[in-house]
Amino acid sequence: MFTFYRFCYENSNLATEMIIERLLAIDLGVKTGLALFTKDCKLEWYRSQNYGNKNRLARAVNSILYEIPNLSMIVMEGGGLLHKIWEKEAGRISIACKQIHAGDWRRDLLFDREQRDGNMAKQHAIQIAKQVIEHCGANKATSLTDDAAEAILTGFWAIKQIGWLRDFPKFLR
Repeated sequence: MFTFYRFCYENSNLATEMIIERLLAIDLGVKTGLALFTKDCKLEWYRSQNYGNKNRLARAVNSILYEIPNLSMIVMEGGGLLHKIWEKEAGRISIACKQIHAGDWRRDLLFDREQRDGNMAKQHAIQIAKQVIEHCGANKATSLTDDAAEAILTGFWAIKQIGWLRDFPKFLR
């Protein structure tokens, strides 16, 4: 793994400031789940937003991506064509993108018995996401939607895949 540094001049002295890389995990849909992780495995924030339709989502993507400093990767979970909206905007600002399917992270984070059908998997995702929230030091949710929970677990799985997280904690499996 590379560490990225930003060099700046401060009072005529060369100073280095470490840049904290961030990964944005997205549960694709018009009702979108979002979770932002840092390279040191902290969950900075998570949320769910219902954009109502594809056009409103497309207008919002630009501001979502530009408001996140040092965003280095986007991991999107889900099918359909909505991923193209995110990929297009991410490509404009040189952010790496990867699309995965729910089965990718579920295979590692849920038991087979917890994912026999989509509704069951979503309920278990909410329970596990609450543990991830606590483990990663984020503010606890008063309510947690399945979209935000799946974004959290997509991101948690992704930071393990890219090497930011060494091992999953013991509460998983």
